[in-house]
Amino acid sequence: MPAPAGWTGTDARTTLGVGLTPLETRRDVVLHVALRAEQLGYQAFYLAEGWGHDATVLLAEVAVRTSRIRLGTGVLNVWGRSPATIAMLATSLHQISDGRFTLGLGAGSPQLAEGLHDTLFTAPVARLRTVVQQVRRLLDGERLAPSFPGEHRALRLATDPAPQIPIHLAALGPAATRLAGELADGWCPFLLPCSALGDRIRILEQGTAASRQGRALPQICPSVPVAVSPDDDDSRRIASWWVAFYLTSMGPLYQQTLRHLGHESAVDDVIAANPTHRTAEVPRSADVLLDELTIWGDATSARERLNRWFTAGAQLPILTLPPNRPLDELDHMLESLRPPEDGLPA
Repeated sequence: MPAPAGWTGTDARTTLGVGLTPLETRRDVVLHVALRAEQLGYQAFYLAEGWGHDATVLLAEVAVRTSRIRLGTGVLNVWGRSPATIAMLATSLHQISDGRFTLGLGAGSPQLAEGLHDTLFTAPVARLRTVVQQVRRLLDGERLAPSFPGEHRALRLATDPAPQIPIHLAALGPAATRLAGELADGWCPFLLPCSALGDRIRILEQGTAASRQGRALPQICPSVPVAVSPDDDDSRRIASWWVAFYLTSMGPLYQQTLRHLGHESAVDDVIAANPTHRTAEVPRSADVLLDELTIWGDATSARERLNRWFTAGAQLPILTLPPNRPLDELDHMLESLRPPEDGLPA
């Protein structure tokens, strides 16, 4: 298949993933996107879990309908399941997919932990560390390391060890990013400005060096919202929805991160433009956030923006599709950004 217009001939930028957010609750769309992504040569498909479907059940359905594409949770929060349950689902999906599964974990949010799982949200980075360490022990075939004294013997999983299952962390802040460098096989920040990727990679490297285990740097897999349309106004509206929704309706983390990274004025302008949280406006004064946080525009300009992420250090960008959009729009986005040299028929 020829390289799409916009890809340069010297770029070996063929490693791309596709992701869906928890807001995409249409099972038929999830399956369609995963199968189409495999047909178009994408390397991986990631499904996030929030307050709708059990992502692992849908991924099992995807696994039996595909044969090549890697599948992952992008991501599971660490409050809704025990480490043992997470390890068991990982080994099951590893077997169902013939070794194509990646376990993505994240700290989630207070709203998700307390408002859905009825679990107090405290010390999220410490919780993330504990869960990753416990899950890794179980996947390696070791016994659980009890967190409190008790009379019962610690167990190991009855299935064969699966140390080869990669664990990716959806870390955004410095502490969680450093933890990803120390413990994870992949790092998947969401809504991180492209210009900040290099600085965060240096923090990731600090975590890897601190592990003192000769570990390789985790694979760098930023999840980047996509808004591609042949109509510039449509693509800008979708990109504006991404920015406005996550800054006004998804808790303080994204606001705080962007303010810390020097975008205070743009964040303030977006919040002021959406006083009721029922709109999705990004004023022209905050256009920098569209370019920093999303891949938007027509096919050619979107590929140029995607190239910026590779230049900044991304190894496997996860192109995150907008929820609740018509299938023909999602297909257009997938086809516009498809890997240029996959050797597979479109």
